[in-house]
Amino acid sequence: MKRGTLPVKALVWMLIACMGFAFGGAVPVSAADTGEIPAVVQQAASSVVAIIGKPGGDDEESSSRFDLAHGTGVVVRSEGYVVTNAHVVKNMSNIVVVTSDGKSYPGKTTHFDEESDLALVKIEASGLRPATFASPSDVKVGETVVAIGTPISFALRNSVTMGIISGLDRAVNSKYQLLQTDAAINPGNSGGALVNMKGQVVGINTMKFVDYSIDSLGFAIPVDTVQYVLDHFFKYGKVMRPYLGLELEESWEAVVGLPTDEAPRVAYVDPDSPAAEAGIRQGDSLLKLEESPVKTIVQYNELLKKYLPKQTVRLTMQSGGKTATYDILLGEEESGSDDWVRTSDGSYIDSDRGKTRIGDSHFGWSMKYPAGLFKARQSEDGKSVTFADAKGEFALQISVEEEQSDDLSPAGLLRKVAVKSGDLVLEKRYVEQEDVSYAKVSGQTDSGSYYQARAYLKDGTVYYAMLYVQQKEKASNGFKQNAYLDLLDSFRVSFDAGDETLKDISVFKEGNTSYTNEYGLTFELPSDWSESEYADGMTYANEDDTMQADVYVTSASSGDTLDKWTEREEKRFADSFAEGYRKTGGWRELELAGGIPAKANRFYSTFGEEWDVRHSIFFIKDKYKYQIVVTFPQDEEGDELDRLLDDLTASISVSKDDIHSGLGFIQDEDELLDPDRTMTIRNEKYRYTVKVPETWESLFGGYGGEDEADVTYSFTGGLFEIEADNRGSLEDAVEELEKSYKKSSENDAKFQYVVTDETLFGAAGKKFEVTYPKKDAPYRETVYVFAINGIVYTITLELDDAARTEGNVNRLNEAFRSFVPE
Repeated sequence: MKRGTLPVKALVWMLIACMGFAFGGAVPVSAADTGEIPAVVQQAASSVVAIIGKPGGDDEESSSRFDLAHGTGVVVRSEGYVVTNAHVVKNMSNIVVVTSDGKSYPGKTTHFDEESDLALVKIEASGLRPATFASPSDVKVGETVVAIGTPISFALRNSVTMGIISGLDRAVNSKYQLLQTDAAINPGNSGGALVNMKGQVVGINTMKFVDYSIDSLGFAIPVDTVQYVLDHFFKYGKVMRPYLGLELEESWEAVVGLPTDEAPRVAYVDPDSPAAEAGIRQGDSLLKLEESPVKTIVQYNELLKKYLPKQTVRLTMQSGGKTATYDILLGEEESGSDDWVRTSDGSYIDSDRGKTRIGDSHFGWSMKYPAGLFKARQSEDGKSVTFADAKGEFALQISVEEEQSDDLSPAGLLRKVAVKSGDLVLEKRYVEQEDVSYAKVSGQTDSGSYYQARAYLKDGTVYYAMLYVQQKEKASNGFKQNAYLDLLDSFRVSFDAGDETLKDISVFKEGNTSYTNEYGLTFELPSDWSESEYADGMTYANEDDTMQADVYVTSASSGDTLDKWTEREEKRFADSFAEGYRKTGGWRELELAGGIPAKANRFYSTFGEEWDVRHSIFFIKDKYKYQIVVTFPQDEEGDELDRLLDDLTASISVSKDDIHSGLGFIQDEDELLDPDRTMTIRNEKYRYTVKVPETWESLFGGYGGEDEADVTYSFTGGLFEIEADNRGSLEDAVEELEKSYKKSSENDAKFQYVVTDETLFGAAGKKFEVTYPKKDAPYRETVYVFAINGIVYTITLELDDAARTEGNVNRLNEAFRSFVPE
């Protein structure tokens, strides 16, 4: 399913034989023409506008002058208010609105509602012709409609397609009902008008389904929803939605589209919500809202459109086989839609306006930057960049090889550039110039493409400039060839940082990189940090991996507070490390962007010599708890680190509109976990059971290591291991351990052990007690060896001194005592 504005850059497609690029264009869709249609179009088209702007994004590609997005809008007030889809203008900047008479106006988003996918854009214009909206009751299945919009290309403004209304009351990934139509709704039509044969708007086009086997399946927001949202926009400045705090789950029949008599079930009740306070519980079923039966979630949302916050609504629920009614005072649904309201920043839509040269400040090269040139690809290290022509005529690649010989001869440079040559060489020579001379080779590829490659040498770096012209007739055209060569001739192995007309595309940037995740959290880290590709969670690290940042997000349980949460975290830290091996820096109260209260602390821990630090920032926003942990060695502390952490803290913000639409309740496992709660492990092959704490991790990836000879569990600073051997003897196992420990004590006098005879689980055995106070991680180990029913068991309890807390000692001993041979 396609839904959104169309990037203008997508119109330029590349396929050059020797580089994998080429160019082409889009074919406009012609409008249907019947006797009635022209009059309808003439009446309605003057109220339809085209919208174009810069899509959001901080990546390098989004800064391209050809990286644009467009959609359509409908005039709703003569003084310049235009309704469009929210997804058209979300993140869009530098908005330009073009009216049907071809006039352009800068625009700004004044109202935004993502739930309905509607927004208002304001332009400074007067005397516009507002659209006429049809009465919702007059919209019928089968009536003829035309869709007016800006499909595929911004040059195709006010294109018209014809069809019928195929269905009403459709529910397709939307909060409210939609109209279905077979009138073509192509990318770029979003926000345009669906008009009946009276010239009245019956809906605002919003999406279509796309598949090779699907045709003419588009959807529009019906006029009653449009009028509902517009009414709220102009009265309240936003959509004032009532809030109950219920998440409903439809029946299987409703999900697959079958008729159903089964009421939706309550899947979740938001703590402290109006529904929770009324006594509605998870598992209840919603039978009626006032006197209207409820069968689907969309139907429920449609009924709530009639109410405002602080009004009372009656729900009829079924709970435990009993029916009950609840009169509930509605709250107000929180919305971050205002975050997307943008004012006009006065910036020109061409982000490169005034730039006539382009280059790389880090590698030190530059060249002309004609209006039709754009950057198509750039390597992560910035050593290779490919430019393409918007008309699809040519491509130009610049690449850099560092650490080359700085006294390379002309012959040596020719040999290097020859590697870049194609199949047929037509020219190969060394060109001397006053500034920097170069070696060049030109010719044709097997496909007939023209190429010219040049190599320049400066200060031990070889620069390559490689031009490719796809079509032979273009390359042989003298005028065209002069233009291509002029671009090549403009290449210089220098970069003038003081030239304001020179655009810098270096990937080496100073400052910080901003990250925004699916939990609405935005923060900044130094530009030389990167996100880990291998970590399970949200992990970021500096270049040498000496520092790391981890982000954790969980749901806030009802009644939980920032103080209670941080108290639990400090206690958990104290339970993990013994005194002398831990310390804290003390709590600091902070205020983040948007007035969010937060707390920060530094947790220091060591296993011996070196101390590690966890700088943790805790805060709660709405229903979620956020924790950002920066880990580093203590010797990294200092002014530079403090500035990094201060910048990180100042950059933290949360926006509801960045939160994934499917985000639900995320349980904080630490709230549920009892460190003393155990689980039973049964080993059938080696005939024993044992109980270990749920918080311990199996070193073999699964709980229990069922039927494994070696079962090992670990936790911070400790280990519990059971080795079983049904082939060897007790004497051999004891002898092997004694030899190993004796050798260790001979090699290091600090390694000490004591062996005693013990009766273990009714059998004679040995107990080895090891003490090893090494500097980096002193530890103690107890090993029990015994044999029962022909199986030799070796059970190891190991604990670092740093983790020798009362709780850890007791849990290890309890695990050993729980061992039951069968």
